[in-house]
Amino acid sequence: MIGLPKSTEFNKRIPKQKFYENLTVTPALKTAFKEQIKVIYWRNKIAATTMNLAPGATVTELEVFEIKLNSGNLDETVLRQIDKEIPYHILFLLEYGGKYQAWIGYKEAAQSGNNAFKVTGYYHTDWLSEDALDIKADGLNVDAVYESFVRQIAGDQLQTATGESLEETVARAEKRKRLQKQIDALQAKIRKEKQLNKQMEMNENLKILRKELEKLT
Repeated sequence: MIGLPKSTEFNKRIPKQKFYENLTVTPALKTAFKEQIKVIYWRNKIAATTMNLAPGATVTELEVFEIKLNSGNLDETVLRQIDKEIPYHILFLLEYGGKYQAWIGYKEAAQSGNNAFKVTGYYHTDWLSEDALDIKADGLNVDAVYESFVRQIAGDQLQTATGESLEETVARAEKRKRLQKQIDALQAKIRKEKQLNKQMEMNENLKILRKELEKLT
C-alpha cells in the first residue's frame, strides 16, 4: 500500500478515548469517536532515524495512523482532534470493509508556538483496495516525503504553478475554494432577485469574482 521499510514499523494500538478525554471536547465529537471508530493503530514512524532520509526543516516526523471504522463515514472533526493532540504530521489510512482511503491534512506550526499546529484543510483519496492505494514515500528528506504524500493524495485539487511551494499551492487552492463558494452564493441570490437593476449589479460582481477565479487556475 505504501511500501515503507520495516525500520519504520511501530504497530502500537492507541486507545481512542485518549483523544476525547479532554474536557473541552464536545459531546458530539465524543460520540463520533465512540460510534465511528473501531480501533486506531500507530503503524509507522517516518523520520531520519527510521529511514535513509535527511531531517526536515519543518517536518521532524511523519506518522502513519490506521483507523478501522465501523462504517464508511468519519467526521473530519475526528481527524482534526487527533492532529491537535499529536504534535507531528500524520498520514491517515482509513479502513472499512477491506477498502482504504488515505487522508492527510496540510499541517503547519501555529504562530503561538508551544508545539501547536493548525490544519488548513484535508485531502483524501477515493475508497480503494489495498493494492490500488498506491502511495510512494518520495523525497530525500522528511519535508519532501510529506509534500509528496500531500500532492499524491490531493491530485488535481493542488494544481501546481511553476516554482510554487506547497504552502503557496495550498493557499491558492483554499482561495479558489472560497471564491467558488462566493460565486455559488451570489448565483443563488441572482436567481431569487426580482428587481432587474439589482440583478444587473450582482451580475457585475459575479463577473469580477469569476475573473479572480480564472487568475488562480
